[in-house]
Amino acid sequence: MTLVYQSTRDENNKVTASQAILQGLATDGGLFTPITTPQVELNFNQLKDASYQEVAKLVLSAFLDDFTAEELDYCITNAYDDKFDTPVIAPLVKLGNQYNLELFHGSTIAFKDMALSILPYLLTTSAKKQGVDNKIVILTATSGDTGKAAMAGFADVPGTEIIVFYPKDGVSKIQELQMTTQTGDNTHVIAIDGNFDDAQTNVKHMFNDEALRAKLLDKGAQFSSANSMNVGRLVPQVVYYVYAYAQLLKTGAIENGEQINITVPTGNFGNILAAYYAREIGVPIGKLICASNENNVLTDFFNTGTYDKKRDFKVTTSPSMDILVSSNLERLIFHLLGNDAAKTKALMTDLVEKGEYRLDDVDTAILDLFAAGFATEAETEAEINRVFKEANYIEDPHTAVASAVYQAYAEKTGDQSKVVIASTASPYKFPRVAVSAVTGKDSGDDFKAVEELHALSGVAIPKAVDGLQTAPVRHTTVVAAADMQVAVETYLGVK
Repeated sequence: MTLVYQSTRDENNKVTASQAILQGLATDGGLFTPITTPQVELNFNQLKDASYQEVAKLVLSAFLDDFTAEELDYCITNAYDDKFDTPVIAPLVKLGNQYNLELFHGSTIAFKDMALSILPYLLTTSAKKQGVDNKIVILTATSGDTGKAAMAGFADVPGTEIIVFYPKDGVSKIQELQMTTQTGDNTHVIAIDGNFDDAQTNVKHMFNDEALRAKLLDKGAQFSSANSMNVGRLVPQVVYYVYAYAQLLKTGAIENGEQINITVPTGNFGNILAAYYAREIGVPIGKLICASNENNVLTDFFNTGTYDKKRDFKVTTSPSMDILVSSNLERLIFHLLGNDAAKTKALMTDLVEKGEYRLDDVDTAILDLFAAGFATEAETEAEINRVFKEANYIEDPHTAVASAVYQAYAEKTGDQSKVVIASTASPYKFPRVAVSAVTGKDSGDDFKAVEELHALSGVAIPKAVDGLQTAPVRHTTVVAAADMQVAVETYLGVK
């Protein structure tokens, strides 16, 4: 039986995997979510010797079960190739009592590459499967990494156009240059005078604007998303948690069946939700530890049951987590409420109208899987310094948030289970932060910091950064958050 993806806000809005990927966001504003757990035979004694591509085939064939084996082979082979700087794709590095799962070996040195390398192939294959000839317009808000990774994936892909919005003063210099120097005739990057939540809210609004949708269709175009709101982004992220467990088994770090914990630096909640789905299909995971920075809305939610976005937005050194409206949490809410779309929709309406919602009468078996904590800016800096001193290894600030939160969790609970930390970005993406934490001195310039980071770490400067300083800036548009739709209509010629 084909796996059903349902909107979190309408029980009658049900689609297949390829239809969900093509639409991106449900037209009712909800997120397409699997309402049953696919059956996957996870034989880790065999999987420990499997390649990343083989694990991907196993997992994706279960979740994306309306794709043929040939279609998945095409997508996987093209995605996980030599654009990654290691054939392992996602190596595990042991650091004392933790294992960092390095998810930054792709072309833009952030974990988004893991899914956005395959999404263009999943999306164009889905369009063919559904007999869609329209141009696919990828509309995405980014807090720093999704935008570049999406553009790298979709640049010059026939039949697609991609428009990325990012907060003008809310990303690192390296992140900004990675986006504004992006090549490809179908790529558009727009900075906004606002924060990520402003960008994401307006993107969602455009997806749900029926008049805009009709204008696009008249022009032979339709929207889709590269955010983790799209299941084509979310499902490939499940793969690396399965792979990580298999690799721990291969190295003898764990016994088969031994439970591990997973700690994820969390902004939009997609990456930790993928870990939850990995557990659902049979990966022996004990606790899912949700790590936030000073924008600690998720920590408060898990500790109190109330999601309250009415708080100051903080710009931190871990900008990809500077988020107060965590979109993918809606999928977990849906599951916590027994897949009740009406209740989920009511809570999401409360969030828009009142700025908060409260969860009562939920599935505690799911809720109890999660622990949550946050790290201050000072704690994040101290953790980068500690790991460097103890292991001669430099973490980026997002990974350091997760690492600090995990250390606090382990100390508080006494939980001695092996832990996998989702290491979501290379320190070369945030070189000034990393170098300052290690040396106590600010380099004053991102590219000077790159050289200093290289000297400190001995890690080769990635291609994604090398030459970035001299690359021509191709995208210079800045608009007010309120003018985002006007900018999109102008680009697409639908005014």
